[in-house]
Amino acid sequence: MVDQRITAAFVGMVVVLLSLLVHHSRRAQPQMSYPNVTSAELSAASATLAKALPESVFFGPHPVFIESVQSYWAMQERDIVPQCIFRPRKAREVATAIGIIKRDYDLCTRRGDLPSPFAIRSGGHSPIPGAANTNSGIVIDLRLLNQVVPSRDGLSVVIGSGARWLDVSSALDSKSLAVAGGRNSAVGVGGLTLGGGISFFSPRLGFVCNNILSYEIVLADGSVATASESSNPGLWRALKGGSNNFGVVTSFVARSFPSTSIWSGFLYMTGSKANQVIDAFHEFNQAKPGIYDEYAGGPLVCFSYLQKLGINVISTHLAYTKPVSWPACWAGFKSIGRLWSTVKIRSLTSATDELGKLSPPGLRDSFFTTTVKNDHATLMETYATYKQGAEVMRRVKGMTWTLALQPLLPAMMRRGQPDSQGLGTRTEPLVIVLFTVVWKDTADDELVDRTARGIIRHIDEYAASRGAADMYRYLNDCASWQRPFDGYGAENKRFLQDMSRIYDPNGLFQRACLGGFKLDMNHALLRQSDITKA
Repeated sequence: MVDQRITAAFVGMVVVLLSLLVHHSRRAQPQMSYPNVTSAELSAASATLAKALPESVFFGPHPVFIESVQSYWAMQERDIVPQCIFRPRKAREVATAIGIIKRDYDLCTRRGDLPSPFAIRSGGHSPIPGAANTNSGIVIDLRLLNQVVPSRDGLSVVIGSGARWLDVSSALDSKSLAVAGGRNSAVGVGGLTLGGGISFFSPRLGFVCNNILSYEIVLADGSVATASESSNPGLWRALKGGSNNFGVVTSFVARSFPSTSIWSGFLYMTGSKANQVIDAFHEFNQAKPGIYDEYAGGPLVCFSYLQKLGINVISTHLAYTKPVSWPACWAGFKSIGRLWSTVKIRSLTSATDELGKLSPPGLRDSFFTTTVKNDHATLMETYATYKQGAEVMRRVKGMTWTLALQPLLPAMMRRGQPDSQGLGTRTEPLVIVLFTVVWKDTADDELVDRTARGIIRHIDEYAASRGAADMYRYLNDCASWQRPFDGYGAENKRFLQDMSRIYDPNGLFQRACLGGFKLDMNHALLRQSDITKA
């Protein structure tokens, strides 16, 4: 009876805390001032764009401008004030804008001036400052390009780059269809897909990018092109993990397939179960050949320190992409005592919405990541480092500190179409190690950053000492100071650089599009013969 009362009290406290976090995120944020911009203050690119497409360009303090800036997921992105917001309604408008930006870029380059900056926004869910926003520049806000159009035969679906995954699953659930898409309903299609993307369906189909049949993309010269296996095949592969380095992707054609309901949800446990959870995670990843279950999505194991309660909790997300309750593959987690769970058979929209609602917007957030082999001692050291980090971060106001572990199994890394991430030759199971931090005050930004760098450095050094290090870094989880393209391997990075020289020979998306991870280019012009060979 005493144990039941303690458990009930614990559950109640966690529920209250989660409610407080959501409530805090939804409180009215302090209103920033967005003064009118005079014509004399406009960059040449902004002024020309506003004249060419007046119904799609907005300046402060217009309500559309304010909504766009204040709708980024992370507060660090909301702190940035662009010069104007460009909201295209079709790909041709994007082409017009890129043509204007490119002419301004060429002029600035000839003069030796810095080019006018621009940023590309899909969902705006990255916590990296400047990933999809830019101070005093142009933001290409793609959220009106949010169409979801299934083909008549049910084998593919056209998805606008500005859609969110909630838009996609909501449109497809009623047709008993699905795509390999994001697991968080609030995340944008464009950013996740161009960064690789992990899905509930990845064990069967590979990364999200491995299931894109074609891309509609506006190139640096302002032309609208298609990248597919038969048209611009090098660009097609480069876009599978190459981020925003080659143009503005306006839509994707994704492979779709029959799907009704899936089984998914969280198991919530006390921090005392950490060793058992890590054991179960390690054992699942080490499954012998022939036991691999391609319908098992996950596990995503999260250890969180809740500052307001001063406690550690564990939440393990499991999924199975068939409507089967407690399949045998999750037996190792089922046997661990838990406080409560949310696992059930549900729609894909319900499954992604559960994850979306647990990461509310409007807070200061940071991600940082590394990758290790599925070495038990390295996983235990990673957990110990997480606990040490929690001690350092105790002074950070409004802090929630989380370590998340998820597997990359060899079978998954070889599924689907070829990409640029360089994982296809791996033969050992890997683990993506992700740390996330949520906090309140800008005064703590430097401490968070310093702690993050030290933690990743320690884990990498420990893993290397055991032969358990791996150079891959999942781009969508990287901090601004990390270098995901180095982790793709030298050959793949050179391939991406070659594609950039072909499709963006003057480096518009390397030098003027400031957000995202870049390719360390020198922008030497290619000969026409090189372009013909590609």
